[in-house]
Amino acid sequence: MKRRNIISVVLLLAVTSTIFSTFYSFMKIPQKNLGLQLYSIRDSIMKDVPAAIAKVGKMGYKFVEPANYADGKLYGMKPAAFKTLCQSNGLTILSSHVGQPLPDSANFGKTMAWWDACIDAHVAAGAKFLVQASMGEGAYRNLDTLKRYCDYFNMIGEKCKAKGIRFGYHNHSKEFSTKLDGQTIYDFMLANTDPSKVMFEMDLYWVVMGGAKPVDYFNKYPGRFELWHIKDKKEIGGTDTMMDFASIWAAAAKSGMQYGVVEVEEYSFDQFTSCQKSIDFLNAAPYVVMPK
Repeated sequence: MKRRNIISVVLLLAVTSTIFSTFYSFMKIPQKNLGLQLYSIRDSIMKDVPAAIAKVGKMGYKFVEPANYADGKLYGMKPAAFKTLCQSNGLTILSSHVGQPLPDSANFGKTMAWWDACIDAHVAAGAKFLVQASMGEGAYRNLDTLKRYCDYFNMIGEKCKAKGIRFGYHNHSKEFSTKLDGQTIYDFMLANTDPSKVMFEMDLYWVVMGGAKPVDYFNKYPGRFELWHIKDKKEIGGTDTMMDFASIWAAAAKSGMQYGVVEVEEYSFDQFTSCQKSIDFLNAAPYVVMPK
């Protein structure tokens, strides 16, 4: 065989091998049922909502969790219109971060009316969950105030339940690092909320930053953590990881997790690249098994 023909064959084999390898790798990587907390692209989405949602859909995420409900709208759009935008990009609206401070007797009626409107708006958007993402400082200083928050969340959970939506609470680190009368705040909340009315969206990263272990809570309070916030210091799978996700996923079934929501708060790249790298890592990780 002439030298030119040999080179041509070698080049053809190399190209063919690369094509098949790429195709095989693509076919092997599952597109898992993962969503994105839209706070992860908080700067970009406020500049161009349709363009941002289109990019999220192309990344491979299956659903989104908004964090911008105000005046009956999501990112300035009516709930049904935002739902249509998401659906046109292959996304559903799973949950939404919303909330109101603990009301006193003077504004109790106004606060309850706000919740009624909020719940109706998210029914129109097709959401399955509503999540309050924080509490006022009084909850971290006084056990009576914390108990009132728990009672308040039970009331909101009952309202949501009547409309076919699950209500829940999203933690940060202070719920684990703060104790009142010898009781860790998060444990007190779990003990004083009704599981039929209040679920918990566990932010795995903030649990660890608060000095606790997610798996310990899965074992102590099985089934309470229907949503997870999957998060690390920066994008998931980066070089500065703080999380042992493999051991957490090993106990996933006990947690009650139904859906996982990726959140990226700090970045080594631009917001979209960091979100893309996060879902690529989770899709490729063999231990990451999501409910269908």
